[in-house]
Amino acid sequence: MTLLTAPQVTVFVTGAGSGFGAAIARRFAAAGARIVIAGRRGDKLAEVAADLGPHVLPLVLDVRDREAVRSAMAGLPDDFSRIDLLVNNAGLAMGLEPAHQADLDDWMTMLDTNCKGLLHCTRAVLPGMVARGRGHVINIGSIAGTYPYPGGNVYGATKAFVHQFSLNLRSDLHGTGVRVTCIEPGMGGGTEFSTVRFRNDQERADRLYAGMRPLAADDIAESVYWTASQPAHVNINTIELMPVAQSFAPFQVHRS
Repeated sequence: MTLLTAPQVTVFVTGAGSGFGAAIARRFAAAGARIVIAGRRGDKLAEVAADLGPHVLPLVLDVRDREAVRSAMAGLPDDFSRIDLLVNNAGLAMGLEPAHQADLDDWMTMLDTNCKGLLHCTRAVLPGMVARGRGHVINIGSIAGTYPYPGGNVYGATKAFVHQFSLNLRSDLHGTGVRVTCIEPGMGGGTEFSTVRFRNDQERADRLYAGMRPLAADDIAESVYWTASQPAHVNINTIELMPVAQSFAPFQVHRS
């Protein structure tokens, strides 16, 4: 049996108002799962919920707020309270300035969302999964956690945290039946991610993807769905994926 063939599967997706999160929610809803879609913007969640059918619960939630996460999880209706799959998708990149010019507020926002927000949600959901002897935590990381690039300073560090936390979480949960996966995409287009990074400069964001085909949100959703669809005895530790148009480059060398 797989997680998704079990009866009454409930999936909780953070950052589900747009982009990867919305696509992930749609993919699981199409398979008949119950979905909790969490995000900060109620209007965006309502738009996504309208496409998902009757088994969806929109939840306005800022994952950076530890008490709000705890309260929200504790207050879920009975039909949605036993979470089988947590997809920690909420995250963002802000700025591409070098470290000595970066905005400290940007750094704190990335740390609070990409690291602390993931921790708040994971800690709130895990006890129930362990008690039931089943469940799956899928964390959305990034190749930025492995491969550095100029201006990636704190964003890359937060995604390295997501990668290592996922591995350590897997070790902690040994023998519980709860699975953990980190999915690490490369360049992904068609979402708000780059627009946010470039402070709503859409032209600059579009230039990043000019002349190439990036990963789409549906590509990431499919990788999440495939991971969760594996038999219960199979744990996919890490998936790293890139568009074909992206690969590796030589090390930087400064010459005087």
